[in-house]
Amino acid sequence: MERLQLGDLCQNPHWLSVSGKITLFNCKRTSATNESERSELVFRSLSFERQDNTFLKAADGAAVISGKRPSHVDIVKCKCTLNVQKRAIAPFVLVSQKSERREGFQYSLFTLSSSNLLEPCIQFKLPYQIRESVSILQGPTVLWSHAGNVFYTSLQAGEVRQISIHLSHIVAGELPLLKGQIFILGLQEQCLNNLSTSQTLGYFVENGHAFDGSVILPHPYVCITRCILVLSAERVDDAGVLKSAVVAATSNQQLVYFENGAVKDVLQLPFEQPEDIQVVNTGRSGCLFAITFHQGHVCAVWKETFQIASHWSDVSSVLVDDFLGCGSDQMLLVFKDHGAAGRPLERFLLTDLCGISYAHCQDDEAPKTSPPSPENYLLTLQALESRLQSGLSVLQELQREVRVKERVLQQSVQALTDVVSERETALTQPEQEGLIALWDCDDESKEEASDDKTQGMPAVSSKPQVDKLWHRIAEDRMIVGVILTTDSSIPVASVSISILTETGQSSTPAVIQTQSQVFWLPAPSSSSSSSSSSSASTFPEPATKRSKQHNDLNTCRLAVTAVTRLTPLLNSGCVKCCVMLHYVQRQDAFALVSNPTPAFLRCGQVALDIRSDFQTQLLKTPEIKTDEVKEDLLSLMAVLDRWVFHIDSPDHSLGDIDGWIQKRVGCKRIEVSPQYLLLNSSGPSALMLLRWHQITPFQGELSVYSSQLQMLQFLDALLAFLPVSCSVQPLRGTRGQGAAQIFSLALEKEVMSLRDCASLLLCVEEEETRKSLGHEETPEPASAKGLQRCREVWQRDVERSSMRLSPLVDVGRYRRLTQSMFEVQLNGDLAALLNIQRTLWS
Repeated sequence: MERLQLGDLCQNPHWLSVSGKITLFNCKRTSATNESERSELVFRSLSFERQDNTFLKAADGAAVISGKRPSHVDIVKCKCTLNVQKRAIAPFVLVSQKSERREGFQYSLFTLSSSNLLEPCIQFKLPYQIRESVSILQGPTVLWSHAGNVFYTSLQAGEVRQISIHLSHIVAGELPLLKGQIFILGLQEQCLNNLSTSQTLGYFVENGHAFDGSVILPHPYVCITRCILVLSAERVDDAGVLKSAVVAATSNQQLVYFENGAVKDVLQLPFEQPEDIQVVNTGRSGCLFAITFHQGHVCAVWKETFQIASHWSDVSSVLVDDFLGCGSDQMLLVFKDHGAAGRPLERFLLTDLCGISYAHCQDDEAPKTSPPSPENYLLTLQALESRLQSGLSVLQELQREVRVKERVLQQSVQALTDVVSERETALTQPEQEGLIALWDCDDESKEEASDDKTQGMPAVSSKPQVDKLWHRIAEDRMIVGVILTTDSSIPVASVSISILTETGQSSTPAVIQTQSQVFWLPAPSSSSSSSSSSSASTFPEPATKRSKQHNDLNTCRLAVTAVTRLTPLLNSGCVKCCVMLHYVQRQDAFALVSNPTPAFLRCGQVALDIRSDFQTQLLKTPEIKTDEVKEDLLSLMAVLDRWVFHIDSPDHSLGDIDGWIQKRVGCKRIEVSPQYLLLNSSGPSALMLLRWHQITPFQGELSVYSSQLQMLQFLDALLAFLPVSCSVQPLRGTRGQGAAQIFSLALEKEVMSLRDCASLLLCVEEEETRKSLGHEETPEPASAKGLQRCREVWQRDVERSSMRLSPLVDVGRYRRLTQSMFEVQLNGDLAALLNIQRTLWS
């Protein structure tokens, strides 16, 4: 990159910012031949260099506007807005051209492509010059007013069109909606009973629909509003009721915040004649409103407190973008330079008012910044104090957990050492350590523990309890589901459902082949449980690592579904089937090496009537929140095949994927589980369930529940929408088998590591003991000297045996082994969490 040399761009340049760079536009005349001249639109892109605190040239170029005939060329408007065809923000420049021989004006809208080329987008002719306010909105759409009428043109329109209704005091803006975003507000005159009145009317430019403009701006503020910015907008029902949050700057030197057309806050501005409002997202510090005024005044207002943060004067341009590439916005204030002409970037300020500040100006000409009010200091101190207390409580909890793990590890090493040395193990009471016992205690301890458990928590049976049984029909398959409540301290594994025909239909019950799945459900909230412990019930801790204070959170719920073919059951008008639950209970802590005990539980009967309506409540009204809709969702997840894809986009953010999915025909959000979207285009065969999980702004995970053909069609449409640089990779183990296998391997490695660490300590110390005592052979006791040597060897053997029974372990070696054990246990905890998240449906 080259250092800044503006050249022809120094005279009254027009500024824009996009993708962290600033771009300067201007028009100039060049000599094509000796007798003719031509006009060009030139640009230069600049990027900020932190080390040198200056802007360097990144790219430049030019486009010819007029050829042989002399003409006068001016830049009318510059704006960065959304290019709908390319789905990207791009800079646009509106240029007017007046020929000396022809009447009328030629207007051209240019855009700067990603390859740094100026390309014409829209061209139109007018018999007059646009002198009143002109706006470049998304599309791109050019909108202006002339002689009391409003005109616009766009790529979709292809021509200049006039708004069909007559409005006065026009205010133009954009709504963040999927359709009908560009609007104008104005006053429409009405005559009622020979009385002239006016009402606030809104008009959508794209579809020509009119709406009540008072939901955005109240009637008294339309006449005095100079500029407007819509922060949010949404339609709340099918009737099209619009809810909005709007900020407007008025000619009365006020900044007004509106919600649903009502005034919520008002701020007195320090300057007059506002011209533009921009939002500066500073990240965690909040948002700012950067307001530009006439005659080079700028004011920054905090969005949260609606108070003035700073103000500047003698500013030629204000740009908002991420110039430093740090993930948040900054303001670039370019000040007017009255001394050195031709160097407009000689004085600038790059700041976010939250710690980032790069200035290039004289100290005595530094911009004026008003200090924060004392109330802001108080709020900041309170927030910091609250964050400090929260951090201390988390740190203390982690320290307690570390101490518990250290005690468990020490006792485990001591127990293994005693087993190897054939000594009796002396164990402390688990109540003193605040742990649940991993070994059998004496009768007294069992009685005390049972009494404490009875008093501290409600009795929960170790046998799973059936809360509800349901069934659904999907095409030629039947889904049977059971919701269970079980005690998480006794693991339940290998859960499945079998369906048996009624005994009365044949001599012996016939077992129907099924395919079972398990979904974890959030545990019901207890009245005695605090809000901070509710997440622990959703992600239950392993039973061998849970402290006593978490005993009241040992209840977990899960849904088990079974899918079977419907054809074998349709032998009569009404079929009754018995549902049996099969599971495995492990009664001891060493269940990994013991034989599991199979058990079964009768869940009830389901009656199938082929004459009933099989249309589920989920497909009719997915917007309601009922248990029936939740059961429909579980049934749909059980019967549909599932694919998971990891999407990585290194060059473009993935924030619009969720919105693109919602634009699909027939797409509705399931309110009982909002992370899922339902696509129901034409019948059950076209059902599709989607879930988009945003990991980072550039990475995400897409889960698709559908048939294989539906998945391929949807994936083809998604690839056409995504940029070319995106990569879509399928993930293995889509139903949790991979996570369960990782969890089991992590547990096995944890047990083996614990055994190997204790054995290694004993072996190393025994080897060092042998080296210290020597390896002399036992001499023959044929003389007094030989007898003395035999006595010395015998004494050394006695000492060595004593040291094996009570070995002294080196502190450094013990710390290294302890650290390695902690790492293995952390990997096991992470594998457990991943396994739970894979099986958790909500």
